[in-house]
Amino acid sequence: MSKHTILCVDDEIDNVEALERLFRKKYTVLKATSGKQALEVLDQHRGALALIITDQRMPEMTGVEFLEKTLESHPETVRILLTGYTDLESVISAVNKGQIFRYITKPWDPVDLANTVDHAVDRFALGQELKTKNSELAKALEELKSLDVAKSNFMILINHELKTPLTSILSFSALLSESALADEDKLMVNRISRSADRLKNLVDDVLLIVRAETNQLKIDVQNVSFSEFSDLPKEVVNLLNQKSISVVNHVSPNGVLADVRLVKQIMQRLIHNAAKFCQDGSEIDVNVVPDGGVARFSVTNRGPHLSSKVVEKIMKPFYIDEDVMHHSSGTGLGLTICQAILKAHGSHLQFKNTDQGVMVSFELPLANP
Repeated sequence: MSKHTILCVDDEIDNVEALERLFRKKYTVLKATSGKQALEVLDQHRGALALIITDQRMPEMTGVEFLEKTLESHPETVRILLTGYTDLESVISAVNKGQIFRYITKPWDPVDLANTVDHAVDRFALGQELKTKNSELAKALEELKSLDVAKSNFMILINHELKTPLTSILSFSALLSESALADEDKLMVNRISRSADRLKNLVDDVLLIVRAETNQLKIDVQNVSFSEFSDLPKEVVNLLNQKSISVVNHVSPNGVLADVRLVKQIMQRLIHNAAKFCQDGSEIDVNVVPDGGVARFSVTNRGPHLSSKVVEKIMKPFYIDEDVMHHSSGTGLGLTICQAILKAHGSHLQFKNTDQGVMVSFELPLANP
């Protein structure tokens, strides 16, 4: 391992040589007997300089004046000032102008000076290490940004390319279903259509998330009010009927500033999610109530509480509570999509365990608070 380099400056040659003898075994020592000569030494030395030790009282240029001149060329070098007197004004000047690490009075104690120098060099080494780490982190961040852009562009391209054959599959399967087919043939066409619809929904969901992440999601903000959320997708209605769950709406007719289509999509997904974990034969409460200058939308189910770890997991894309390798259904995008849409509205999902179950809510600004 190479030695760190230090510069010792004193107009007394005996002092410079004493400093060299004290530190030459551990460090590479550069010497100068004036501030001017020290600046010349620094110009000739191209490597890293860990430490400058300089006397304060020198002819033509004081130690503080010399150190001040080194700040621009060697900003990371640590500085120690040697002084034969304890003039408070000089010490303050050294700290403010020369940015010294320590000042030591003459005659110095060799042990104390050696310990101080070791600490100063350690500080320089730590600064260099942090500089290297920060540089590596900055480079890694740029790489991540590039990867994120590439990922988004890739997903947009893939989604576009998937939609082209999907359109053909859906169109021709629809034509086939209108033809005179045998029962077995109809069954196969229906399965093709269902699978194609499922794939189309997945493509649309992923594309929505990508657009939100890249700030390309367009929202049509209007003054809208809601009366209830009963127009639910067929799969949600089937799940509610299967589990004998009823949806109870308590919606205050206040106008909010939002994209009505996207807000309905959020509520449909939250109701669907609540139905998955709601107890059979119970209710899902849907509320929209004014709260100051905002309207709070909430969906509450009767079911098990959520731990903070689960909340953290379910907000990640593609998280599914079941084991996907054992034929579980769903893609785990529902809450991620809700969060993406709300981000475009300047809002976000909130989770709260209640006495009976779990409430998921969000806020939107009132049109006339």
